[in-house]
Amino acid sequence: MGVLERVFRVQERSSSYVRETRGGLATFFTMAYILVLNPIILGGAKDKFGHTLDHTQLVTSTAVVAGVMTLIMGVGGNLPLAIAAGLGLNGVVAFTLAPVMSWPDAMGLVVLEGLGICLLVVTGLRQKIMDAIPLAMKKAIGVGIGLFIAFIGLVDAGFVGKGAGTPVTLGAGGTLKGWPMFVFCVGLLLTLCLLVRRVPGGLLIAIVTTTVLAIIVNEIATVPDAAWGTIAPKVPHGVVAHPDFGLLGEFSLFGGFHHAGVLTAFVFVFTLILADFFDAMGTIIGVSGEAGLLDADGRLPGIGRVLFIDGLAASAGGAGSASSNTCFVESAAGVGEGARTGLANVVTGVLLFLAAFLTPVLTIVPSQAAAPALVAVGFLMMTQAKDIDWDDWDIAVPAFLTIALMPFTYSITNGIGAGFILFCVLKVVLGKARDVNWLMWIVAALFVVYFALDPIKQALGIE
Repeated sequence: MGVLERVFRVQERSSSYVRETRGGLATFFTMAYILVLNPIILGGAKDKFGHTLDHTQLVTSTAVVAGVMTLIMGVGGNLPLAIAAGLGLNGVVAFTLAPVMSWPDAMGLVVLEGLGICLLVVTGLRQKIMDAIPLAMKKAIGVGIGLFIAFIGLVDAGFVGKGAGTPVTLGAGGTLKGWPMFVFCVGLLLTLCLLVRRVPGGLLIAIVTTTVLAIIVNEIATVPDAAWGTIAPKVPHGVVAHPDFGLLGEFSLFGGFHHAGVLTAFVFVFTLILADFFDAMGTIIGVSGEAGLLDADGRLPGIGRVLFIDGLAASAGGAGSASSNTCFVESAAGVGEGARTGLANVVTGVLLFLAAFLTPVLTIVPSQAAAPALVAVGFLMMTQAKDIDWDDWDIAVPAFLTIALMPFTYSITNGIGAGFILFCVLKVVLGKARDVNWLMWIVAALFVVYFALDPIKQALGIE
């Protein structure tokens, strides 16, 4: 325990080894869906030459890269921030990069993206940008992420769906149907009751209990697998699955520049860097703020190592053909269980790595059992809204837009970008342009390019 205390400072952060373990387990169960979803997204697309990636190999690479990088973040960054293939980023790789180049070429651009982020960290620019953000905007980012992950939980569970005449509605077509929905509702009520009662390990207890209920319901009612979503709760027929490491190292660093053209490849790398940069920044600020690890100015001590590891994770994802890896917002579930150090990451990382070998056992938690924890954590992160001065409209309006657009556009990056642009514009309108840090101006300008990327590509003749 002495060695663990020196490395992770568990007692110094007012945590305990039990809480860290619970937190690591909770984070794993809420993010385990990526082991199923990432292979589905990447494996369902074809590259320029009609080639597809092997599903079994994708499961292995997704688990191994996530496990290793989560362990590195835990030991090197000492934060409860798990790492895995970023949703949204994998979609860009599968449906934007791959169709104009080979899979190794696309993964090579992901490696370059990660190296670009590491370069920003080494030069100190990435940390300076984070320090330049006003404290109220950092709080807004945390609140927006809270709403975002709550929305993710509701959508993944099927409690919120696409309506016939509305963008979203209750369930499927305005009603709640089926046994999976029953399981989610029971799980949500159980989770919130345990949360309000402040039961130690409440989120983890709810996840495990709801998973058992889901398995029982699935056995008795014979629910179609598709009704559960990506993971159907079944009693595993085995324990060990044979991993296939065939995709590890299958990347071409500069092949994309040859097949897609230098300008197109550069635009792709820029898009990946910008999306990954601010998606990770928002997650780091939001989760660290919820854990109470930010100082009075909203800064995270030792942020340099954390940012470098995140950039390294992006490159590792490309090198492993698992797409860009980044800090996972579901880490907030572990924080909700009391995790405050990287020791929780060690638990999560080991489980992620073992998942490559023990997939039948570790991937039986359906979204209906994990989603209630995300809704509960959304509430916990929403409480940061009280720290925003809502009477100061200079900051309140950009903060509101940041919060609103994250769930409404299903993107952390979009919310941050719109909020930053509006913050700078309002300062100009109010004659307070000098109050804005010069880095904020540069970031806002980059986001203007980010939002206008499609017309820019059309103007340059890039498809």
